[in-house]
Amino acid sequence: MKIAVSSTGGSLNAQVSPNFGRCAYFVIVDSETMKFEIMQNPAEGMLGGAGPEAARQIKERGCSVVITGQVGPNAEVALKQYGIEIVRGASGTVREAVENYLKGRK
Repeated sequence: MKIAVSSTGGSLNAQVSPNFGRCAYFVIVDSETMKFEIMQNPAEGMLGGAGPEAARQIKERGCSVVITGQVGPNAEVALKQYGIEIVRGASGTVREAVENYLKGRK
């Protein structure tokens, strides 16, 4: 499963971004191997519609889960429309957020 984490930087040791739509990066983690790819968020600087555009980008990468601090209402609608699970309230590093999510699924 692919998990997208909103991030302030481009690594597993970067901090989780408190915002989904306007985060600087998404770290996309394979939950089986913990291998990851970095995606700069093209919606970060948009004047409007950042959340839905970020959701579209995540969907196109094949992610089924988003871990973030908070999600705006328009992004939430888009993520739900795409069938992507939303995990709010995350903090710490990307690695910690993914590991905590995976522990909670067992």
